[in-house]
Amino acid sequence: MIKAIIDNVEIEVENGTSILDAARKVGVDIPTLCHHPDVCATAACGICVVKVKGKPNMIRACCTPLENNMEITTLDPEIVEVRRTVLELILSNHPNECLTCSRSGHCELQDIASEFGMRETSLPNISKSKPKDESTHALVLDPSKCIHCGRCVEVCQNTQNVWALSFLNRGLDTMISAAGGIDLADSPCINCGQCAAHCPTGAISEYDETQKVWDALLDKDTYTIVQIAPAVRVAIGEEFGFPVGENLTGKVYASLRKMGFDKVFDTNFGADLTIMEEASEFVERFTKGTAPLPLITSCCPAWVDLMEKYHDDMIPNFSSCKSPHEMVGAMAKTYFAEKMGIDPAKIMMVSIMPCTAKKFEVSRSKEMSSSGFQDVDVSLTTREFARMIKQAGISFQRIEDQEADNPLGEYSGAGTIFGATGGVMTAALRTAYNMITKEELGGVIFEDVVGLEGIKEAEIDIKGTKIRIAVAHGTGNVEKVIEKVRAAREAGEEPPYHFIEVMACRGGCVAGGGQPRAINSEAPRPRGITDDVRKKRAEGLFKEDREAKTRLSHQNESIQKLYKEYLGAPLGEKAHKLLHTHYIPRPRYKR
Repeated sequence: MIKAIIDNVEIEVENGTSILDAARKVGVDIPTLCHHPDVCATAACGICVVKVKGKPNMIRACCTPLENNMEITTLDPEIVEVRRTVLELILSNHPNECLTCSRSGHCELQDIASEFGMRETSLPNISKSKPKDESTHALVLDPSKCIHCGRCVEVCQNTQNVWALSFLNRGLDTMISAAGGIDLADSPCINCGQCAAHCPTGAISEYDETQKVWDALLDKDTYTIVQIAPAVRVAIGEEFGFPVGENLTGKVYASLRKMGFDKVFDTNFGADLTIMEEASEFVERFTKGTAPLPLITSCCPAWVDLMEKYHDDMIPNFSSCKSPHEMVGAMAKTYFAEKMGIDPAKIMMVSIMPCTAKKFEVSRSKEMSSSGFQDVDVSLTTREFARMIKQAGISFQRIEDQEADNPLGEYSGAGTIFGATGGVMTAALRTAYNMITKEELGGVIFEDVVGLEGIKEAEIDIKGTKIRIAVAHGTGNVEKVIEKVRAAREAGEEPPYHFIEVMACRGGCVAGGGQPRAINSEAPRPRGITDDVRKKRAEGLFKEDREAKTRLSHQNESIQKLYKEYLGAPLGEKAHKLLHTHYIPRPRYKR
């Protein structure tokens, strides 16, 4: 521990704590634009300058460790003037497009400009128009709005280990781009959207498809169905003043119905359905050796994309299950359409997802259309959905809760926790236990697999049978697990795990690339997704699971009815045709 003085307040913190973090411990809000706790400090923006007694120059608080007996001043007229000048320099090379920008109202640069009262600047605007990159139809890169903070590059390269983004050129011509200046769609990008989640401005955002949905809702010949992912319900409220992590499922249903959707279903139903197929798949592999172990989950489309590009040798280990929302789409255009006598060609299935990679996933028509129709037609992010609520004039705070429609709306607590890291593994083990022992599991939470540790390992005892499992989130961590599996295989040894859960984003879907940027977080800055936000959103899901009447996917009565009336048995011929898929090796991306 070291002691210092910040603005005449004595403080004691751990050695290595930055001045910025130390100041926040005593309630001092130093403005920043480039700093984010998920990535290494780059000191790129220069707004966080402070004075240290005995030093001739101002220093940047985000990257300077606090030293013993330091005396720091974070605010005086000279510091304010320097910060204002830095801000003016940034604004002079930034387009004045706030009214039409997707980040308007949620932009960190806009917030700081407002705090400094920037009604006019003394510098001319020299920003240059740069072409947008919309090639992925999942993410949009607008380099004209980039402030060169480096957050996206840091998270893409060093957190996700994807290396799709980099800075090009120098000086005023510096711009963010796919590495080498190619289109993002031709790069190693996996569409996870963590770059957009960490961008402080509108330089990287989701590809907006809300108008396509409004057009469908206006078309009387289109039968519109919508579903919401687990993580959406514990994040959407942040856009409307609710506390971080509050579960607002009923208000979401009501809002969607008020918009005019013909049916409102829930992806949690699809999560329960996924567990029936995936747990069966695991039990078959584990007890009969029908395919290689470990079995690796496949519900994260960014991870699927990464696997096909970098780890195609792992395809035999991949679960063939479609992701939950694709399963709901397939069932809506077959089972539901047949029950209701609706022409599936007239159905438009819309998914509200926490994820930008889902936009890429729904475009995979060859792998996601075994029913004869594309399973899901449009995937919107939580942020897009929030904009639609506001456009519709819906009072989200006051709208009364409603229920989902059946038969694709009922779900168990196991379906809910799919949205958080460790949730898929927990849900799968609950049902796998029943399939192996024909008994119900007593304790239904596996503490070793929940939480924000990047790689979680455990050994589960099922009546004397040991199952080795791993849970990894954040693709940088995932690759460490995969290398461990590959090393054992090459050495001719037993696999280190039998079952692996993978999520591309840290914390899982609760912190997906399409989620709100937590503008109501208790932390003053950054106004984005931090571990505090991840924990609160995950707790919102686990709380619903704890309070659920049914906590096991195989006890969902609508799931039981679906198999009895339509699918037959898990992994049966019809279930395999409609609920499973295949993967495409793309080895040109191999490192």
